Amino acid sequence: MGEFGMSQPVARVEDARFLTGAGHFVDDETLPGQLHAVVLRSPHAHADLNAIDTAAAMAAPGVCTVLTGRHYAADGLGLVPHIGPPVKRRDGAPVIVPPFAPLAADRVRFVGDAVALVVAETAAQARDAAELIEFAYTPLETVVSGTAALEPDAPVLWPECPDNESFLYEVGDRAATDTAFAVAPRIVRQRMVITRVLANAMEPRGCIADFAPRDQRFTLYAPVQHPFVARRLIAGTIFGVPETQVRVITGDVGGSFGIKANIYPEYLLALWAARRLERPVRWVSDRSEGHLSDFHGRDNVTEAELALDDDGRFLAFRARTVVNLGAYLSILATGPATNNIGTLSSVYTTPAAHLEVQGVFSNTQPTAPYRGAGRPEAAFVIERLVDLAAREMDMDPAELRRRNMIQPDQMPYKTALTFTYDSGEFEKNMDDALRLADRDGFEARRAEAAARGRLRGLGIAYAIERAAPPGLEFAEIRFDPSGAATVLSGSTSQGQSHQTMYTQLLCDRLGIAPETITVVEGDTDRVAFGTGAGGSRSSALGTAALLMAADKIIAKGRRIAAHVLEAAEDDIAFADGSYAIAGTDRSLPFTDMVPIAFAPARLPDGEEPGLYDTATYKATTASYPNGCHVCEVEIDPDTGALDMLRYVVVDDFGFVINPLLVKGQVHGGVAQGAGQALAETFVFEDGSGQVLSGSFMDYAMPRADDFCSFEVESNPVPTATNPLGVKGAGEAGTVGALPVVINAVVDALAPRGIRHLDMPASPERIWRAIRDAKAV
Repeated sequence: MGEFGMSQPVARVEDARFLTGAGHFVDDETLPGQLHAVVLRSPHAHADLNAIDTAAAMAAPGVCTVLTGRHYAADGLGLVPHIGPPVKRRDGAPVIVPPFAPLAADRVRFVGDAVALVVAETAAQARDAAELIEFAYTPLETVVSGTAALEPDAPVLWPECPDNESFLYEVGDRAATDTAFAVAPRIVRQRMVITRVLANAMEPRGCIADFAPRDQRFTLYAPVQHPFVARRLIAGTIFGVPETQVRVITGDVGGSFGIKANIYPEYLLALWAARRLERPVRWVSDRSEGHLSDFHGRDNVTEAELALDDDGRFLAFRARTVVNLGAYLSILATGPATNNIGTLSSVYTTPAAHLEVQGVFSNTQPTAPYRGAGRPEAAFVIERLVDLAAREMDMDPAELRRRNMIQPDQMPYKTALTFTYDSGEFEKNMDDALRLADRDGFEARRAEAAARGRLRGLGIAYAIERAAPPGLEFAEIRFDPSGAATVLSGSTSQGQSHQTMYTQLLCDRLGIAPETITVVEGDTDRVAFGTGAGGSRSSALGTAALLMAADKIIAKGRRIAAHVLEAAEDDIAFADGSYAIAGTDRSLPFTDMVPIAFAPARLPDGEEPGLYDTATYKATTASYPNGCHVCEVEIDPDTGALDMLRYVVVDDFGFVINPLLVKGQVHGGVAQGAGQALAETFVFEDGSGQVLSGSFMDYAMPRADDFCSFEVESNPVPTATNPLGVKGAGEAGTVGALPVVINAVVDALAPRGIRHLDMPASPERIWRAIRDAKAV
């Protein structure tokens, strides 16, 4: 209601405490008697670990214990779990999930593999002691590239997987696709590299683990996206105890982007050490350690083809993708490779498609979901192919897209690759984006840039993704007699403004003041149940659960109001925060009803005192946020330096709860996608597997001056897949940014004869591409 009504651009209510240093992150937590842990990591990418001498470390000042993989195995604890999609091997056997011990005992498989845990009274003492541990290694052959790992003579990481292929996943109609390609008059082919990246969240990972000997109960403070999943796995898979003996607390989180959705070895080690020592144990990563220990994202190589007729109609699409999984499977490793490949169909009427995905082991950090989790990679492949086809056919890239776009009157539309869209106005979004970007005036701007010796390019990309997939979410509303409300949600926030969103929704639904609302998330003891955040699900599932709980509260209030107003319940209407007898001026504000609910003498017979209720929402169908991105860049051909001049997005997120929050999500997503397209890549040395991107000195994080101002407009087409009609906004910016930036760069370079450029389009790579094109 009012300024806190739905669809109002309400400023984030979280920001006051964040901006004044009142946030509550893991590193703000201090437990009495806590110890400090340091993880010692392998300097080799692949080596036999023959011996460990910890005697000097154990004798060092302040050291409480030094633990190795042998200790972990002797205690009979479980391994780091994998719960991703149950894909299969080439022969139909289950996916190969190698043993992922929190501490390597006999062999290390990537630089950064954990080999020892030192726990001491202070962090400095633990670091000093770790340097006293001596190891005997026998280095082995190393492979860091996914494609190289498939070569017949490649080093083998796991004896049970002699070809390094963990799984093979196929989807689509191979026969129909091959038939279409056999008769197609035009085929466009391209090999594309999706680089390996780091999330580099503002808040590095960390945890505090506590164990209460009297209750035999664990408590983990950690920035995880799925606290209830973490509780279940820690209890059942690792320690073999009931879930009631584990509590997971996630406070404020300074960014996650999927990378903190994992059960990391350090969390398990801290809990294990806390139980052994019967004292709390803290582990906090620094930035360089994060480069070695955080799970990485992306790292795909795709060979893709698009078949067209002479009029530019898409006939079929096919691709083979090699996904570099790293040395082990992270908890959700198989997800990004397989869950979201439907994005390859995009918004086009391509009648046939087939995809083959190979998951491959290598001597690198495990990979995991990273903002978009397969969606940006898929969007990049199809949108680059469309641009390549347009150039080869000498067609306008927008016109080629237009000829193949699914129209609103074709909904629901089942694509050739897994997705079925329920709503959307794809062509309108593209037209609006081109208008907003002033595409009609681009050629004049290109000519002006050329007169100054610059290359100017304009890229278009359409992005669609699956969001809020089927699943559950929980919400509870608790009022106290004063009228204050506590919202307990099973979702978690890593910066997505859940407190603002839920406050806004409850204010609108119940007509109460925002300052009376407290939002609680991320505590498995305080919240009854939940799933957490991921896949742009909270704005659809979290709000649906809260609406259901609010409606139950409203229904109880209606019974109370009918009693107080001496009217039939059917005659009581609720609107604008008040109950009223229809056709009269007699009413009872919701805020006046709340204290009555706690006064038994004022309640109707049989009505239970109090005002609190719960709801669990079950989603059965995903939604499909989508939109068109347009990017304009200018390049100095002498240096390869690039300026992003304009970036426009017209998105369809369905019903928009808060336009300000949506724009913030899009801005952040675009920065991450464009950052990967222009700068970010994690590099290993061939042969040794040594990390060459060990710090921000050699991992190029994007900066504010790399970008222009982003222009974001909405064309909401509500979905029927959830009560509010929202489609989710968390990942959409990244999905579109990855392809549109490279499309813009290639458009600028095309006059120099450059057909394709793999990311990142750094100044050096652009300069080399121009130089090499001159030499041809």
